[in-house]
Amino acid sequence: MSGSVIYSAIDLTDGFYQILMRESDIPLTAVSTPSGMLWEWLVMPQGLKNAPATFNRMVSHVLRPLRAFAPSYFDDIFVHSRAEDGLSAVDVHLRHLRQVFDTMRENKLYANLQKVYSVRRRFRC
Repeated sequence: MSGSVIYSAIDLTDGFYQILMRESDIPLTAVSTPSGMLWEWLVMPQGLKNAPATFNRMVSHVLRPLRAFAPSYFDDIFVHSRAEDGLSAVDVHLRHLRQVFDTMRENKLYANLQKVYSVRRRFRC
């Protein structure tokens, strides 16, 4: 991010729930209620031992081609840009955002629109 002048942050909504369970693992998530109902998770529930590592690995894998300008940390994607190739920093940043959003759409990843911070000169910690 060093040398970048424009930043955006994208928060993925309901991160773990965006990962489908493997068909053979669904019965392992079964829960029986007092009324006798049986519930099985079709998506990865929070609380599984390896859920955070699995989610982080999936996001990192999906964004790997974009890691030069869109590193991720669990459910957060940080897009950073600077002027290059005769284009302004804003033009480069909009191109980067388009690539990130296209990749998210192709992989069915959804952003929490209330936690998307676009085209900022800096972020408060």
